[in-house]
Amino acid sequence: QMQLVQSGGGSVQPGGSLTLSCAASGSTLVGYTIGWFRQAPGKGREGVSCISSRGGSTEYAEFVKGRFTVSRDNAKNLVTRQMNSLQPEDSGIYFCGRSTGQCVLGPSDYFDRWGQGTQVTVSS
Repeated sequence: QMQLVQSGGGSVQPGGSLTLSCAASGSTLVGYTIGWFRQAPGKGREGVSCISSRGGSTEYAEFVKGRFTVSRDNAKNLVTRQMNSLQPEDSGIYFCGRSTGQCVLGPSDYFDRWGQGTQVTVSS
């Protein structure tokens, strides 16, 4: 069955940039919306962005608009997210998830499979 394997992340100073990747293993991402969620300490998993199965539609949470960009290359079974102008409040564990539905920033249970999570730390 499909597994989502994440890479990227790390530690950066405020104003810096990071790139996260979400790749499919064992199957293909074709036909799936991919969402990105963030889980900060003491908080639940909140939607950050999503991209439709062919990349034609994207949605971004208000707190990341203008700073984060998500794209995909279905030929490579790969979704990437560029994060710019990072701030401490962006810190947390980021997850990519798979959905058979439309690209909407709904609750996390809208997605039925998840990557292992990638830590992003923004601090001075």
